Parts: sequence; structure tokens; C-alpha cells
Amino acid sequence: MFSLSELAPLNQHQNRSKLLKPWWEVFMDYLVVLMLMTSVLACTEQLSRDRVVCIPLDPLTANTSNHSLSASSNVAPSPSSKPHSPHNISPNLYSAARGRRTHLVYQQYVYISQVCYHEALPLCSRFFPYMALLQSLVLVASGSFWLHFPHTSARIEHFLAILAKCCESPWTSQALSHAAQQENIQEKEVERRQPRPPPSSSSPPVTRTRRSSIDSGTDSPLLKRSDSMSSAVSPSPCPSTLSCNSTMSSESLGSPAHFPDSKPSVMVDSPRQVISLDKSDGEQARALFERVRKFRSHCESSAVIYKVYLAQTIFKMLMVTLIVSYTIPLLNKLSFTHTCHPEEQALVGYATFECIHVLSSLLRKLLVAYLTLLGLYGLLNFYTLSWILHSSLRQYSFHSLKELCSLRDVPDLRNDLAFLLHMLDQYDPLLAQRLSVFLSPVSESRLMEESLERRWGEEKLRAMTSVDADGCSRLQLVALPRLPPALFTLSQLQVLKLELISDARFTAQVAKMTSLREIHLYHCTAAVDPSALGFFQERLEVLHLTFTQVSEIPSWVLSLRSLHELHLSGRLSSEGGVGRSWALGSLRQLRHLRVLVIRGMLQRIPGELYEVAGSLVRLEIYNEGTRLLVLTGLKRMVDLTELLLQDCQLERLPSALLALTKLRTLDLQHNNLRTLEELLSLAHLRRLSCLRLAYNRVLALPASVGVLRGLELLDLSNNHLQSLPPALFTLLRLRRLLLAGNLLEVLPVEIKALQLLTELDFSGNRLERLPPQLFSGCLELRILNVAHNSLSSLPRGIAALSQLCRLDLRSNSLEELPAELGCCSGLHGGGLLVEDWLFLSLPPHVRDFLTSCPTSGAYSDGHSRPESDSFPYFSPTQWSFSSALESQI
Repeated sequence: MFSLSELAPLNQHQNRSKLLKPWWEVFMDYLVVLMLMTSVLACTEQLSRDRVVCIPLDPLTANTSNHSLSASSNVAPSPSSKPHSPHNISPNLYSAARGRRTHLVYQQYVYISQVCYHEALPLCSRFFPYMALLQSLVLVASGSFWLHFPHTSARIEHFLAILAKCCESPWTSQALSHAAQQENIQEKEVERRQPRPPPSSSSPPVTRTRRSSIDSGTDSPLLKRSDSMSSAVSPSPCPSTLSCNSTMSSESLGSPAHFPDSKPSVMVDSPRQVISLDKSDGEQARALFERVRKFRSHCESSAVIYKVYLAQTIFKMLMVTLIVSYTIPLLNKLSFTHTCHPEEQALVGYATFECIHVLSSLLRKLLVAYLTLLGLYGLLNFYTLSWILHSSLRQYSFHSLKELCSLRDVPDLRNDLAFLLHMLDQYDPLLAQRLSVFLSPVSESRLMEESLERRWGEEKLRAMTSVDADGCSRLQLVALPRLPPALFTLSQLQVLKLELISDARFTAQVAKMTSLREIHLYHCTAAVDPSALGFFQERLEVLHLTFTQVSEIPSWVLSLRSLHELHLSGRLSSEGGVGRSWALGSLRQLRHLRVLVIRGMLQRIPGELYEVAGSLVRLEIYNEGTRLLVLTGLKRMVDLTELLLQDCQLERLPSALLALTKLRTLDLQHNNLRTLEELLSLAHLRRLSCLRLAYNRVLALPASVGVLRGLELLDLSNNHLQSLPPALFTLLRLRRLLLAGNLLEVLPVEIKALQLLTELDFSGNRLERLPPQLFSGCLELRILNVAHNSLSSLPRGIAALSQLCRLDLRSNSLEELPAELGCCSGLHGGGLLVEDWLFLSLPPHVRDFLTSCPTSGAYSDGHSRPESDSFPYFSPTQWSFSSALESQI
């Protein structure tokens, strides 16, 4: 035998689905079941007892008395019938038979009955039970279609699962209890301010009793524990309100037993009892807030459930109308007697038969009962349709909850979520009230505040602190309601990152963070008290701001006089620049600002930058594909040493660069540069040592590039270059030449003039051979990347490159490797990248030398392992793995 508790989970889904079924839907389900039972009964009788009994008419009698044909046929006995006076039957069994002799045998009667069943009996008598059964099945299928439709069932199941979690969460009862206590305290304050009514007035207790019953909800089975399940309660999505590891007193629940007989001062004077949520309950409550938020954003985007329910109701209404329209006329056709002319006189000797239908009376009664049930079903559908059309079911407002002072922020809902709550109200309004706790931003904020001090102590914050590559201690806090007080005790913290913190406030306690130098604010409008502003003005050096609108930039940022670096990332105003949307609109106080990084969509250089033009040494603008039209403001920044303009849709080199005589680094990557004829105008930029023009559309490198005598790095990767001018190889100071991702087919022999070259990147081109002069002239070469070309052989002169420590030969047409690679002592330990099968072409002693790890620290310092933009460093283990993986590919 199974116990009741073991069988309970089997009907859990059914009980949960009833939460969204109003009383009329449940009533219609019962009516459909009764209609189904009626049709099944009719079908059963039809299959077991359906037949007709036919008696022939005497032709002689029909000719002599035509006027009495019907009467004589109705009283004609069957062959097996006895005389009409059964009480006068003689005991003599061999007495002579009476009546009219028909001269028909039993088989002839069976034959005529079968023929007349199909010819004389109406279709309604033969097929009504089956039609009723089919109609009932259609109504059954359409009754719960909106619960099981693929586009609605997932949302409904998700909604019921969230609702069950919301009811079971201890935070639900605590929030409602806290709201009820705040309401009672507010009422007490109002009563103290207003004159007290006469003693005979009983309005205050009545009002308090009503609101307390609404807030606490103790009259609902949701607040009863699982040990009282023996009482008859309606189905609920959750067995109990509280979890097994949390307790609640009757005062915190605010049960109505305390209010009818209590005085108004009981609730106000009693101390507030708050549930102490443990860590697991708090985590579950926070997860519920996130689930409710996501479910709301998903369900409020459309009204699929509402439309399906409306279409289902209209369909059922049309079905009822159609069934009634063709079924009512069938009542008159369900007669008892039928005249049959089988036209088989030659076979049986008679032309006319009088037949009776055995089930005619029963079918008529079942049809009347079926139509009665169908009429009630149609009336309920009409009521449902009027309820849908006369109620704004696509909007839901918590009118009763907004009377509570702490839950007035519960938002109004729309579309599917509003419709689900309207359905839920028909079952129990308390369920919607408990769900509203997780729709309230104030409730969520209060939950996070209560757990903040307990969860974010000093020990946990110190454990979350990490050390970056620069040796600075960093701490990142994400999605907290406010800054934990223990944060200000971290005196060794140097970098603080705050992300999505709604109420971040720096108080005077920030002075304890003596090592703080850098702050990152990601979509976080932090406030600074006046007592803490002085600390930031004296200590803060680096500030990163990420925002959506310029108005989110705090006003205190512009008063940080010790600030050295300012990083702005967000949607800056294209028309007004930075200043018109900024609170203070001036950078005048940032007199020590050296680095400014802007990630936005600007159309001109902001005029506010002129105020710090004298101190600014590095300016970076990432314009996210917006064309930067006006660059004349750069002329005033004469002290700039580094300038980066990426994604600015520049088509030519800016003329404002002529005024930047101190410029050392110019980065114009990710633009639309097609020609570099303006390079001649950069001749007077004698300090320019780094020029990056990668990811553009440069077709040819002009000969004027030779005027850049001080250039040490030239990056023209990912352009459309097909040849290199000889003037390029007159740049004798060039140390790094990056030309990857172009259309170069020949490497000029003039490259031997670049004797100081340490890095050369020609990957992703069309080179078929490397000139031997490369290995005889560029003896300082340490990094050589010629991957993804068409090289057929590698010159043996590579042995002269004794400083070479990184060589990439992957994806070429090489058939073998020269053994002279063993002379390049810097390649051992993973410096050679090549396919595994090609690596095996080397002699064994060369392979052993190249794969051996360095025994000394000769290659661990910065001089032996220089950094490269195009050639990352691989350890021997990584090199072996990459080689094996590429061989399989």
C-alpha cells in the first residue's frame, strides 16, 4: 500500500495548474466530464443494444382497410409473441395458435431488421452517440489548451515554480510582517497627532483587524505548516511558508488573533522581531529577486497567454453555438416507430414493414441531458468572454499593497505577467501579495542591506583582494546595495573597482585607506561626502569612469586636483562634446592631469580639453566607428608625446599633427587611411619614434617615409601593400618592422641596411623566398615571423643569426629545414614554431637541442626574451602542444 504522502507528488502538477484556473474554468471541466460520461453511456448502449424490430403488413388487410393501416401495423404481433390475453392462456401446451400467420422464418426477420436499420432509421439515431463523444473530446482538448500550448506552457510552469519559491522563502513573511509593523506604527503616529475618538467608537480596531489579515495572510493555507496537512485545504504551490531551518514567531507573522481583542498600543509598543536569515536563505532570496526580474522582462514583452486564452474562449463559444444549432432539430427525429419499404418482396413476400427502435427513448433523454450540460457550458463561456472584454487583464496594479508604506514601490505589470496575476487572484489574492515582495525594489534593497554587514566582513574582503601584474593590491565589488563598512578598514588597498553599485557613498572613513590611489567606477554613480572629498583631492591619482549617459559622471570628479589619469568610457555627446553635459563643465582644476583616455562617439575634440592642454602628455580616443571631423583642437596640445586615434574613420593624416613637435608615438590604427602622402609633412617631428598604421586601407607606401629618420617602430600590418619603396630601408634606426597581413610577394634585398632590426614580421603575405642578404645584414634580428606565406626553402645563411630566439615558419611550402638552425642558440626551449612532421626532418641532435629547456637564465631576462605584438612567447610545453595539434589539423 502507498501512503498519502507518497502519492502526493503524483498530483502536484495538477494541483499547481489549478492555481491559474478560475471557478468557471473548473466548473466547465466538470461539465465536460459529465458530457463525456453521457456520450460514453450512449455509445455503450448503441454498441450493445442498438437494433430495430420490424413486423410485416398484410397486403390483403392493407387493400380492404387502408384507413386503418397504421393502427393494424402497430398492434400486429411478432412471430414469437403470445396472444394478447396472456392471463387467459390455457394450460394445454398443444392448443391451436391464434393471430395472423406471416409465413416468415427467423432468418428473414433478421435480414429485414438489418436492411431497415440502415434504410428507415435516421442518421441522428445511429450516429448521435459518436458525434457527442467526438464533440466532448474536442471540448476536453480545448478546455486546458492555454495551459499546454508550447508558447505558453513554459511561461506558466516557470511562473508557478517562481511562485512556489516565493511562498516558501522566509524573506516573504519577514517583508510582509515588517510592512505591517511599519503601517501600524504610522497609524499610531497619526492617532497621536489627531484627537482621539470617543470610547464607543470601534473604527480603529476594525481597520487594524482588516489590514492585518490582509498583510499576514494567516487565513490562507500558505501560512500553515506541513504538520497540519490533514485539514482540508485548497491546492497550493508550496507546502509551507517557512523553510525547515528558519523560525518565525506569531508576532512577526502578525496573526489576526492578536488584533481583535488587543489595544492599539500593543503593536506599537512591542519590540520589532526580525527573522535572522541564514546564509542559504539569503542567497535563495537574492536569487529569487533575479529570477523574478528576468521573468518579468520576458513576460511583459508580449501577451501570448492572454491571446491564446481569448482565442480558446472564442473557439469554445463557436463550438457550442455550432453544436446547439444542428443538434436541437434532431430531437424531433428521434421517434419510436418507422415505416420501412425494403423492396425485397420477392424474397420475403411483403413490401412494407413497421419497425420500432429499441433505444429511441433512451437516446432522446440522453440528448436532452447533453444539451442541458452544453447550454450551461455555453453560458459559462459567455461569462468568461464578457469578463475578458470588460476587464483590463493586460494591466495589473497592486492597489491593496500600495497602501502599505514600505511596499508602495511595487510596479504595475503588463501583458502576460499581469494576466497570470489576474488569474491568480481568482484562486487566492494572497499569492499575488507574496509574489509582490520580490517585485519591490525596496524589499530587495532591504534584503541586501541586512545581509551586507554579515556577508562582507573584513576577513572576506581581504580574501577577495588580489595582486595584479604591477604588484598593486586590487579589490572588485559588483552589484552591492552600498559599500560595506569593512571596506574602509583596508589600509593596504591600492586599486578599488566598483561595478553596478546603486548607492555607493564614500564617507569620512575613507581616510583610513591610506594606500588608495586608483578607483574604477563601472556604471556606478558614487557619492562623496565633503569630509571625504579632501582625501580624494590629495591622494587619488587614477580614475576610470564607465557610464551610459554623461549626466552620470559625478560632479566631484572635476575637483580632483591631484588626478594624473582620467579614463572616460560611455556615450559622450557628439554635438556638445563633454562640457555641455557635464555638471561643472570645466577641467580647470585638473592641473596635474597627464593622461586622458576617452571611449565614446565624438565628432570633434572637446573644447574643455584646452584647459588641460598644457599638462596633457598622452591623449587616447577610441571613437567606436564614429567619424571624427574636427581635429583643430590638437594644435593647442603642444606637449603631447603620445597620441592615439582609433576607430575615428580618418581618411588622411590630420594636418593638426604639424604642431605636435614633441610627439613620440602616433597610433592611427583601425581607420580608413588610403594614402600616406602627408608623411612628408611629418619630417619636422624629429622625436617621432613609433608609428602605428595597422588595420587601414593603405595601397602604397610613399618614398616620403624616408624623412622619418628617428623612427624605431613602424607598424603597417593588415593593409593592402604590394611593394615596399627603397626609401623605407634608409631608416637606419628602425628596430621593429611589422608588415603582416599584406600582399607582399618579394622582400627587397635592401633590407640588409637595417642593421639594428630586432623584430621582423612578414606573416600572412605571399613571399616565396627570403633574400640571403637578410641573414647577412640584420645580425641583431631576434624575432622573425614569416608564417602563412609560400616559402619553399629556408636559406642556410640563417646560421648567422646568433641572436635569433623566435622563429615562426608555420603554414608554408617547406619540405625540409636546414640543419643550420642548430647554430641559432636562442631557439632552443620553444623558440621555433613549425609543423611536427617538418620538425622531424631535422637531424636528431638538432631536434634534441631545439627542444631542450634552457639550463641557465640566459633567456629569462628582458634582453633575451623581448616582447612582441605579433609573436607571443611559448614555453616548451606549450610549443610541443601547439606543434602536435597543428600536425593533427
